[in-house]
Amino acid sequence: MAGKKVKTIIKVNLKAGEATPAPPLGPALGQHGVAIMEFVKAYNEKTSEMKGETVPAVITIYEDRSFDFEIKKAPVADMIKKELGLEKGSGATPREIAGTLSALQVEKIAKEKIDDFNTEDLEEAKKIVEGTARSMGVKTENQ
Repeated sequence: MAGKKVKTIIKVNLKAGEATPAPPLGPALGQHGVAIMEFVKAYNEKTSEMKGETVPAVITIYEDRSFDFEIKKAPVADMIKKELGLEKGSGATPREIAGTLSALQVEKIAKEKIDDFNTEDLEEAKKIVEGTARSMGVKTENQ
């Protein structure tokens, strides 16, 4: 891979195993001359086990129009919704409470997602999860 010049890096949140060349993906990749179907196929293969989840991908596009991509963990908000079985957050934060995460659930999400955070400290990661929960109208046991 050495010697390839990076043209750009794109971050996308896509449904696992269900990416299509439709917007927003198609135009984002198309403007850089990437073979869109090639990416869609590779992404769907890599994420087929995670159907039903939103799985972010970081796509590195090179000047020769080839690409690499890395799969990230689902966004924290999605992990919280999954953990609590919610369709969506409260929408009327702070008046409405959508649910409550136990300290154990906060820790579980933090441990799962810590690789994507800019910290290796579990306590810091838990604070990030709690902050996201708060912004969605989900209480955490420690609050």
